Amino acid sequence: MTTLFDSIKLGAIEAPNRMLMAPLTRCRSTMQHVPTPIMGEYYAQRASAGLILSEATGISQQGLGTPFAPGIWNDEQTEAWKPIVEQVHEAGGRIMCQLWHMGRLVHSDFNNGERPVSASATTGPGVIRTYQGKKDYEQARPLEISEMPGLLDDYANAAENAKKAGFDGVQLHSANGYLIDQFIRSGTNLRTDEYGGPIENRIRLLGEVTQRLVDVWGGDYVAVRLSPNGDSQGADDATPVETFTAAAKMLSDIGIAFLELREPPAHGTYGNTDVPRVSPDIRPVFNGPLVLNSDYFYKEGTEALAQNKGDAISFGRTFITNPDLPERFRTGAELNPIDFTPTWYSQGPEGYIDYPALDETVAA
Repeated sequence: MTTLFDSIKLGAIEAPNRMLMAPLTRCRSTMQHVPTPIMGEYYAQRASAGLILSEATGISQQGLGTPFAPGIWNDEQTEAWKPIVEQVHEAGGRIMCQLWHMGRLVHSDFNNGERPVSASATTGPGVIRTYQGKKDYEQARPLEISEMPGLLDDYANAAENAKKAGFDGVQLHSANGYLIDQFIRSGTNLRTDEYGGPIENRIRLLGEVTQRLVDVWGGDYVAVRLSPNGDSQGADDATPVETFTAAAKMLSDIGIAFLELREPPAHGTYGNTDVPRVSPDIRPVFNGPLVLNSDYFYKEGTEALAQNKGDAISFGRTFITNPDLPERFRTGAELNPIDFTPTWYSQGPEGYIDYPALDETVAA
């Protein structure tokens, strides 16, 4: 029976266990989106994960609209990532860089007053945090066909920079209502050209970007994240099973290292939906390792692997507060509680690198 403690091959990456650290926005970079040294300590503390998926990292200024989130589109950002990745490797870990374009969820404050871009002229729900305070989302302008080559080049440039920084691979962020997801889902993609309408058109950009990343890295070093069930930041789809099984089949044919699925349950503790998980339908059509995410703890993760619902589990909030999560799971030790403090998204060490490891707890 497969367990969380078994090793697994994720493309070219030999993971010593099946407990991945999920991508987690933590806002410790500079206002210019340059990573800072404290991030190296944070990730190195969690190097016992089978694989770390970095926080979402911007591929361009156009695509990044979260205060103090990191980017990887220029030399300064790339150089700043290098010691962070080195610290993870020195601690015995492995880390992929998650590549991010937020699409319509970027405010013009981040982009010299230019409107955000998306699949169509739609507006995200609610408000966004900017350096000037909270503001309403703005209506996006549809990306023009002529802009697609430049967008693909931005992804390729970020992938090249991730390689220069020493990462072990890249993950394409195609989930959570961000740009690629806005193209995939029928509720946010109202286009009538070759990127809109039928499912095969709406998943076209996902395939094109993934292929560009594979061209840079090779398929064994590229992963993708999807969030197939329910509304995500105002993005929804009328036929999630049909849409996302087609996307998964396409990614399987491209030959990526693994596919991660964020699927909130009906009574989720951080997001929920009545739309059933699509992973049972994706499982038969995706030939690579399938990583499951959202509201999995030790019991749920163990059961999912035992029932062959997936091949590995990515843990998020539990890794924030428990830097040595695999050891705590292995020994049955008590977990540090998930505290949801405002310091999770502050710029200091509190709520970031000050959660004690098990040996520190015992010593105290």
